[in-house]
Parts: sequence; C-alpha cells; structure tokens
Amino acid sequence: MHASAYVTFTPLRSIGIKDTLYIKPDNMFRHIPEIKAADVLLFPRQWQVNGLVHALGKAIFPSQATYYLGQDKVEMTRGLMAACPQMVPRTEICPKHGVDFYRLADTLGLPFVCKEPKASCGLGVYKIESEADFRYYEGRTQVIYAQELLDIDRDLRVVVVGDQVIAAYWRVGDGTGFHNNLARGGHVVRENIPEFAVQKTLDLARQLGIDYAGFDLAVTPEGIYILEFNPWFGTGGLPFGMTDLGKRIEAWLVRQRPSRPGRISA
Repeated sequence: MHASAYVTFTPLRSIGIKDTLYIKPDNMFRHIPEIKAADVLLFPRQWQVNGLVHALGKAIFPSQATYYLGQDKVEMTRGLMAACPQMVPRTEICPKHGVDFYRLADTLGLPFVCKEPKASCGLGVYKIESEADFRYYEGRTQVIYAQELLDIDRDLRVVVVGDQVIAAYWRVGDGTGFHNNLARGGHVVRENIPEFAVQKTLDLARQLGIDYAGFDLAVTPEGIYILEFNPWFGTGGLPFGMTDLGKRIEAWLVRQRPSRPGRISA
C-alpha cells in the first residue's frame, strides 16, 4: 500500500498539494491504516478533530486552535477578548432568555448588530434598530451575540496561511445594506491597504496559533477592530487560484514537517 504524505477530507481546499489521498469524512473509520500512515491530515470536519488528534495522535491542518476558536463566534470572541481586548468592538454575549433589550441598546447604542454564532458569508447577521428586530433575531438563536455597529463602509480581509499573510484586500459593500461580504454583493478593492493593520493581524494569528483563516477587520479613526475570522473563508477575493493556494499550504506544511525521502518535495 502506498502511503500518501497527506490525507485530505476536503479535496477542493487541497488542490495543488502533491501526494494527497482523499478520504470521505464519513468513511474515516474504514481507512484508519491510511490515516495513520499519513504525515498530516488536511481539513477534517469539526467532529473528526478529537478522534484524529487525541485518539490517533495525528497532526492536522488547520491547527487545533484554528478549529477550537474558529468554530463559532462566541468561542472566537471570548478568545479575542482574552488576547487583545482593545481590538474587540463592544460585545455582549448572554443566554437568550430574559434578555433586556433596552439594556443592550443603552450599552451598545442603536442600531447595533446581532449575529448567529455559527453563520458565515454574511448570513445570520442582523441590524437591530428596534425591539421588534431584536425579538425576531432572538427567535433564531440559542445564544445572544450582540455587538456595536461600527461606522464603516468596508472591511479589510486579511488571509493567513501558516505564518504568513498571503492576501489582503478591502471588501466594499454595494451601498444597499451594511454587509460587505462578496457573497452579499460586496466587491474587492486592493489599493491603499494599511500595512500596520496587516501586521497586527499576523501577530495576532501567531499569538493564537491560527494558521489558516480569513480575518475581517474594521479600520477606524479610533483603532483597528477584529470583527471575526473564518477558517472556511471564501476564496473569490484571492488574487490567485486554488492551485496556488494549495501550493502555499504545502510550503507551510513542508516547513513544519521535514519531508520523507522520495515522499514530499518542497
């Protein structure tokens, strides 16, 4: 049996990485020998991580920290509050029952933003302008995640792979709402990227052990704020294709784990 250097559970994100075997996540337990023989396991599902890391002792990419902090906005924000509280917008996280809307409005100001903890691509994000808006959101979540609405018309997407920033660009909304996501009508602007904000993001990623994520930042006169980061970020704004992204991932993996003779080439 040929032992592949990598086993991937998400083939699209592994395009361009050589010597890779795809195993469907649901078939994981049928392929334990191949999994044990691989150097690194790529893009497992969240439910696979504990078994792969703690039961089989395998290295995974993205890192454990990327999974644990990036799995939902509540865990993510609590991690950011501990690591860099000055870079977190005013945020309230609380159980959904008995929440005082007027206290939130007084603390965060109106309008404010509420988010569903596990949503992405701009979905599950609500602009709250009234108690009726809030009650509508409350009925769609198990945890209240409320945050001040920053006065911005764009956010800065910074993409980190390994210990490097591989892309940075503005996402500018279409003017019809408060979303800047490309999936919600936003567009990419690559000029006038604030390098100090990019460096701060890279420093934070290294501090947290995040090695694969798209960070979204608000750059304001008052400071730089991390809105969130997403390990399953969209790739539409990258200035290169999926094959080149895979090559950047592989370069990081090779730097982390020296190749076996005849197995992996840098």
